[in-house]
Amino acid sequence: MSKSDRHLKDEGSRLQVVIAGGTAGLVSRFVVAPLDVVKIRLQLQSHSLSDPRTHLDLRGSPIYKGTVGTFRHIITNEGFTALWKGNVPAELMYVAYASVQFTTYRSTTQLLHALSGGQDSSRPSLPQSVESFVAGAAAGAAATAATYPLDLLRTRFAAQGNDRVYASLRCAVADIARDEGLPGFFRGLTPALAQIVPFMGLFFAVYEGARLPLGRVGALPWGTGDATAGVVAGVVAKTGVFPLDLVRKRIQVQGPTRNRYVHKNIPEYSGTVNTVRRILQQEGIRGLYRGLPVSLLKAAPASAVTMWTYERTLNFLVRRGELSGS
Repeated sequence: MSKSDRHLKDEGSRLQVVIAGGTAGLVSRFVVAPLDVVKIRLQLQSHSLSDPRTHLDLRGSPIYKGTVGTFRHIITNEGFTALWKGNVPAELMYVAYASVQFTTYRSTTQLLHALSGGQDSSRPSLPQSVESFVAGAAAGAAATAATYPLDLLRTRFAAQGNDRVYASLRCAVADIARDEGLPGFFRGLTPALAQIVPFMGLFFAVYEGARLPLGRVGALPWGTGDATAGVVAGVVAKTGVFPLDLVRKRIQVQGPTRNRYVHKNIPEYSGTVNTVRRILQQEGIRGLYRGLPVSLLKAAPASAVTMWTYERTLNFLVRRGELSGS
């Protein structure tokens, strides 16, 4: 095989991996979309289940009770397909997010390596964990900012009840641009960016702390010590930054359409700190963690579907490539 042939084969392999990864992400996103809709509905519910006094100003808003109860309520009152509200902008966001994240991560890693002088430099290079943390945080911030309008659109469509606020994705973009201007597409960006660094910090701290002890345990029934440490780190990190995710959702539905979503009594918030303060005053600490169980629940099926689809798509592409090359 010539050098050019090997190059073409390598390029083909990379393309197969990219296609398989993208397909797996899109399928996984579609499968877990109902869990995401349930999470958003719970995050936007500001009235307390245990305090009847907060039910005096519902204005027709539903009262969701837990993950299963929310599923049942949505299907009964809005139909089964309502569980996929906002899936189109979410799918678009996933593809764009992955592209920006991968590109930024690779570029940042190369930059950090160059700044440390590379392998031949006498200057000490950054520890691998620090390099991964910095590159991961930069990639997450860039991808979040670049795709944020799609994230906002996903939330607003998922928050719609039977009375539609936006007739279509195109109408939503036009209405937001007309009524709220460019800043309207970036409501809640501050808490979205603020959660990236602590998430990365918590993840790496817990992962590095748990990896070695779990590794000494040996092969666990559900996987290796590294895999288990990754799951534990993911759960801890998600839980730690979840209040900022909830605050982001509350701010995303602010504006002239605030009282037209399925929850018609969403309070008016301004700014991240103000939103946190008001939620603590009116709903207590539990108010910052509405929807956390379903958020953690969707991680397992998302990973399972992603890997299952990735392996089968890649195998299909490889077999097809071998047949076309024979």
